[in-house]
Formats: sequence, structure tokens, C-alpha cells
Amino acid sequence: MPHFLDLKDFTKPQLRMMLDSAATRKQARKTLHKGMEDKDLPLKGKAIALVFERPSTRTRFSFEMAIRQLGGEVFTVSGAEMQLGRGETIADTARVVSRYVDCVMLRAKAHETLLEFASAATIPVINGLTNRTHPTQVLADVLTLEERKGDIARSRVAWIGDGNNVCASWIEAVGVLGGSLKIGAPESLRPHKDFLNWATQNKADVEVMTSPEQAVAHADCVVTDAWVSMHDDDIENRHNLLKPYQVNAALMKHAAKDALFMHCLPAHRNEEVTDEIMDGPHSVVFDEAENRLHAQKAILLSCFGLK
Repeated sequence: MPHFLDLKDFTKPQLRMMLDSAATRKQARKTLHKGMEDKDLPLKGKAIALVFERPSTRTRFSFEMAIRQLGGEVFTVSGAEMQLGRGETIADTARVVSRYVDCVMLRAKAHETLLEFASAATIPVINGLTNRTHPTQVLADVLTLEERKGDIARSRVAWIGDGNNVCASWIEAVGVLGGSLKIGAPESLRPHKDFLNWATQNKADVEVMTSPEQAVAHADCVVTDAWVSMHDDDIENRHNLLKPYQVNAALMKHAAKDALFMHCLPAHRNEEVTDEIMDGPHSVVFDEAENRLHAQKAILLSCFGLK
């Protein structure tokens, strides 16, 4: 099946096609006057289910609007409503849901749940976030980066803080599309060795270090995320470890003068990033959030073999 599970599953031309599709559709929306309807409705007659085991703002809004703007029907269900994996196997749920809808976007607590669901489904499955990766977010991030800086292959990206699921997808993005990625993280919060091993095997320009200043040096784009994710419980320890990794004016001075700042949101202001940076000239966080809408369209269309 043409699933969208992880960025490493795709070739560079395939990801480039999605990025081009997202950029083209974003530009096309700008030409629509308020109240005017899209005449291009490639998902007309298609029904897509959005299943959330974890809360969501940007993923839910962007997917629902993307589906509607492409002419499809959308059903949004929480994990509690479905009791995914409780009372019925995940595989059986996938087989049943495949009889009702044409595609599923699943935001799962565990990556294994996503893989089991996708393995049994007879329809496309999209990874809307797991504890290991967040490819829909990073595709939108790359789109945002390229709008300002051109091809990612010529960019230097710095990731600061926890080497989490978003960081993992950034590793895959650079591994497939090119560019360089320097990760500044505490030793105990480095990205999982599986992703670093994959980067090495694929000759990706990825380097991990403990110094945030060294990671940010001359970067074209600085990216961070919340210190505590939905699946984390060691809150106090994480805060202590990550305090030196706050993205603030002093740290941004090490980056290129015209460097971008990105955050997938929600941001805990004045923890992982200061107000001065979030609201300052480096920040493209709200462009990044908007681009989730356009990236989701490209992902959906790719799952149906459309452009």
C-alpha cells in the first residue's frame, strides 16, 4: 500500500514531488477570492478517517481542512472512542476500518501500533505522529525552510534540545533530501541509535554534540521542541538537563545573521525558547504551522497516486 509512515521510506524524487505539490497548491489557494470554491477536488468521493490516540491541534485542523479543500469527507475519532487495541486486535480494527473508508491518518502512542495497523490495512495509512517519528510535521518544516532559503540540500540545520520524534524525522529528511543537520543535545537525550545508525549507513551529514553553541554555529535554521513530550514523565530531570539548551538571543547569535527559527508547537514560552525569539524576526513558527495544511494535501494526494 502507498502508506506515508516515515520519510526514509521515500526516494528523493518522491519527496521532492510532494514538496512541489504542496508549494503549488499553496500558491493556488492564494488566487482564490473569499467565498470562491475550489474547482480542483481530486478527493471527491473519498472518505478519510483521522484517529487520535493523543491530543492534537495543528494535526487535526490541518488534516480536516486539507481533506475538505480537496473535496473529501472526513471522520475524526479519538482513541478512547475506538479503544484501539483493547478488546479487539489492532490488526482486526485495521481490517474493519479498511472496509469503511479510503484512507486513515493515525496519531498513535506507540510506533508499533502504527506499523501493525498499516500492515493489516488494505487502504493507505498516514503517520500523524508516534513516539518515534513525526514525518508530516517535518515535511511542512522542509517546505517552510525552502520557501525562505531554497533547496534544503544547501542548508545547514541545527536541532537543539531533546533528540525526540521530530528530531528523528529531521534526520531522515536530511538523509533523503540532503543538507546538513547538527544536533545539540544532552548525552542522555541523544536521538535513538537506530536513527543515527541509519544516517551513517546512508552517508547523511548528521552530527551529534553536547554543545548547543557548537551545533548552532553558522546555521541557516535553528529548530527546537518542548522539553517534555506527551509520553514523558521525568519532568524535573528533563528541565534540569535542558536548561542550557534554551533557544534565546545569546544562542541565536552563533547562527547565521538571517537564520530562521522553527518550533513545531505548542511552545512552552520562556522554557525551550524565549518570547524574544518566538516573536522576533528569526521566527517562522506560524508560517510553519500554516504549511502543515499544504503539506498534508501533498501527502494525501501521494497516498492516492495523485498530484
